[in-house]
Amino acid sequence: MCLGIPGRVIGPIDGYGDQLALVDVAGVQRKINIGLLDEGPPPPGSWVLIHMGFALERVDPAGAERAMSGLELMGQPRQSDDPHAGAG
Repeated sequence: MCLGIPGRVIGPIDGYGDQLALVDVAGVQRKINIGLLDEGPPPPGSWVLIHMGFALERVDPAGAERAMSGLELMGQPRQSDDPHAGAG
């Protein structure tokens, strides 16, 4: 697994050749390039690891938690006590 910031996919952004998606990153919505994912566009609700604005791989919720824990070890505080809050 690469070191990246976990984000939960909200959905694709129309246009842009299916290369962009809106992703929730620690409570902030960001436009992320998903064109590097081998599996194609991730479905809403799935987790991806993001580096430099690009989704590099899909991860399960446990993988997203591990990535967030790694960031915390490096001094990046978590925005919320629960990264899955609002996951429904």
